[in-house]
Amino acid sequence: MKKITESSSSYDNLEQMSAQELVEKINVEDHNVAPAVKDKLKQIAALVDEIVPRMREGGRLIYIGAGTSGRLGILDASECPPTYGVPHNWVIGLIAGGDAAIRKAVEHAEDDVEQAWKDIQAFGFSVKDTIIGIAASGSTPYVLGGVKKAKEMGLLTAGITCNPDSLLGQAVDYPIEVVVGPEFVTGSTRMKSGTAQKLVLNMISTAVMIKLGRVKGNKMVDMQLSNEKLVDRGTKMIMEATGVSYEQAKELLLTQSSVRNATEYYYKNQAKA
Repeated sequence: MKKITESSSSYDNLEQMSAQELVEKINVEDHNVAPAVKDKLKQIAALVDEIVPRMREGGRLIYIGAGTSGRLGILDASECPPTYGVPHNWVIGLIAGGDAAIRKAVEHAEDDVEQAWKDIQAFGFSVKDTIIGIAASGSTPYVLGGVKKAKEMGLLTAGITCNPDSLLGQAVDYPIEVVVGPEFVTGSTRMKSGTAQKLVLNMISTAVMIKLGRVKGNKMVDMQLSNEKLVDRGTKMIMEATGVSYEQAKELLLTQSSVRNATEYYYKNQAKA
């Protein structure tokens, strides 16, 4: 099966191009990504609608991938707790080769067809969990083995890839095949393919968290107050919601620990007054 992600670039003699020519042509290729993602919005929304009720009943969202794909899953998972104030085990990112592979490639780790399921089992598993395999090629053994075993065990499965009619797409309940065409540098799937995967992951986790009630209006009302920038942001959210001064809003935030708690506390006490 021919893989578009491995097809020869539409450009040649790259080393002879000026920096201006290189960045312009990369940008031209990048413009193909958002339309390709748009073509898959129905599939992405359908997956979100399946994930949400499972997570309401205690299920988790688990990403598995190798190389760039694995790192993107870890990035998305790691940003959910500080952004939405959820426990670290709600969204989990697993990479072939383990945490050491986040910074440095681990030889042949992605070729182990059984390791992903072992990695999943290390966190325990439930039929309410959702396993999303991420593989630009759609054929990474680590990912394929993981989603196939997960599906066999009754978990919901999905796959994000950049090749049509992929092995990953055939193996999962919800295939999301975002075809962005050959890479600017042949086979360098950290480029358009990686961007497409990041956009899809953004959509899935953000939509899931909103549907789980972790956003109010358009605000991250449960975000962790891990630095002064976020304390300032939360303070201004409370000011906007309640009309109190900056100093009062900051005191409410620091004593109540979140924008949601502070706002609810304020209006509860207003009702009593």
